[in-house]
Amino acid sequence: MAANDTISDMLTRIRNAGAVRHPTVKIPATRMTRDIANVLKSEGFIGEIETVGEGIRTELVLTLKYKGKQRKPIITVLKRVSKPGLRVYKNRKELPRVLGGIGIAIVSTSNGVMTDREARQRGVGGEVLCYVW
Repeated sequence: MAANDTISDMLTRIRNAGAVRHPTVKIPATRMTRDIANVLKSEGFIGEIETVGEGIRTELVLTLKYKGKQRKPIITVLKRVSKPGLRVYKNRKELPRVLGGIGIAIVSTSNGVMTDREARQRGVGGEVLCYVW
């Protein structure tokens, strides 16, 4: 496993777990994955975030959310934007609106990881990590 892109790894794990309707998904804990998980939680895409293990083996256990009798995943699309090979930076005026504001863009700014909406309000730009809707 290429451990150099923890964000892509995290998004893929969430995508795969949602596809097979798993109640939870484990992700290696880094500061970045923890920040992204917190944004997903505050935006209502996932439920609880639990930290298990210790030291280098620490993992985050995310509780996935589903809706309806068919248990459709709340997260329909997780799209990586900025990659290690091609970083995507936007200033506050260029921050993308995902699906006309239905989805969110998760942006890594100098003030921490936040949604595109929050970054716009604070007047900061940054690296566009991924889109979620």
